[in-house]
Parts: sequence; structure tokens; C-alpha cells
Amino acid sequence: MAKTMQPQELIDSAVVDPTGNKLGKVGNVYLADATHQPEWITVKTGLFGTKESFVPLSGAHADRDGVHVRVDKDAVSDAPRIEADGHLSQEESAQLYKHYGLPMPRTSPDGRMDDKTQGRGRPGMDTAGAGTGKSGTDRGKAGMDAAAGKQQDRDAEHTMTRSEERLNVGTEQVETGHVRLRKYVVTEEQQVTVPVSHEEVRIEREPITGASGGKAEIAEDEQEVVLHAEKPVVSKETVAVERARLKTETVTEDQTVSGKVRKEQFEVTDDEGKHRKS
Repeated sequence: MAKTMQPQELIDSAVVDPTGNKLGKVGNVYLADATHQPEWITVKTGLFGTKESFVPLSGAHADRDGVHVRVDKDAVSDAPRIEADGHLSQEESAQLYKHYGLPMPRTSPDGRMDDKTQGRGRPGMDTAGAGTGKSGTDRGKAGMDAAAGKQQDRDAEHTMTRSEERLNVGTEQVETGHVRLRKYVVTEEQQVTVPVSHEEVRIEREPITGASGGKAEIAEDEQEVVLHAEKPVVSKETVAVERARLKTETVTEDQTVSGKVRKEQFEVTDDEGKHRKS
């Protein structure tokens, strides 16, 4: 790219193709093992950004509106479906290189990538996370976790909680043969005498002397006085006056019982035939 960017700066950036079409947002950044520079990105597309496609960063450059890549929207849509699990195998890398028409990295006679592209002897490329300084696989997992967290936040906006009511069933003890204490309401008439006052009008006259009278004219006049009176106002309040409760107690009493019993007696009889009981 024209400007070297850290992986964490690429995450969640918009991806734009040469015609100005917005492809989606960056989900993960894959680093080349040899250079540790961004080589591939995954673009989150589809509804809610649940689908990820691999896009090469070869010839790409960063701008204010996102990352501009050299592949068009159709090529990205038709890219091989590869799981963004944190590492690209050699076979998966070959599929992507072939699809986008990119030259394959050189390999050694045994078929493994040479040190210029293989780096630590692992085939393919590792993904980078948010610039934690860990190994490529660890950084890839961190980037995937961050993307998964953001996806969960977006999914939460479209969730709805369904609730339902449930019956709570219990048991209670019921006693039979008990005594009830009941109160009932009766209405009675009460009369209370309350003093009330009212205003009445009376005329007070005073004579006018010649000196204080002044000049008088004959004319009609009228004055009005507002009269006030008290009237009884009745209100009610409920107050507790007595408390009753049922209480059991043990009472000991003497009772007289009767019944028939039998007993044996002696009887003595002499020669004369007389009987004597004892």
C-alpha cells in the first residue's frame, strides 16, 4: 500500500473497489509470515455483515473514506469460500492467488514455501489482530474476537424479548369446627348541638350639627352590606375504639358421674333356718 498501516488501523475500515463501490468493512487482517505486513483482509459482507470474503492488499492504498483495493466487487463476491479461522493453509492461499490472478510465492523443491515467504516455516499466512505484539495466530484470534463482539452488538439491536406469565400454586391449611369472631356495621343517628353565628344589620343614627353638616342636597342613594353567617359542617373520621380477640384457655372442673356396680355379701343360716347377713 502507499502508506504502511498497523493492523488495528485497518480493522473495521470501509473497503472500496476501483469503481467506487463499497464492498463492506474489514473484519480481519492477515500478515505475511516473512514481512509481517498486511497481505490479505477479510471483508464483512451480506446481511448484518455475517459473511467474510478474502481480498488481497496488493496495490491497495488507504484514503479518508477507507481502503481502496484493485479487485472489483464481482471478483470479491465470487472468491472461494474460506473460513476465517486465524490462519490460511497452503492450499487455501493457492486458491485465492489463482482466483485473483496473483503470482504464487516461490516454493522449495519439497513443495514448501521458501524462507522469503514462509517466515517461521509455517505454510500460508497468519492473521493479525489489534497490534498486540503476539504471534500471528494469537493476533488473528484477537481480531476475530473483536469482530465477533461488534457483531453481537449489532445483533442485539434486532432482538426482542418475549415474556410470559406463570401461575404460582401453593397450599394452605384449613381448619374445621372453629369459632368465628365477626364484626358488622350498624348505622345510628347522632345529634350534636353546635353554636353558629350570623350577621344582622342594624341602623345606628347620630345627629348632625350645623357646623359639621355642610351643604346637603335632596337625592336618592343606596348602600349595600354583605352579611355572613356560620353553618354547621359535618365530617366523619374512623377511629379505633376497642380490640377483641379469640383466645383459648384450659379450664379444670369437677364432674359427677354415676354407674351401677355389683358386690358379694355373706349370709349365715342356722338350724332353725334363720338367716343373718354380714
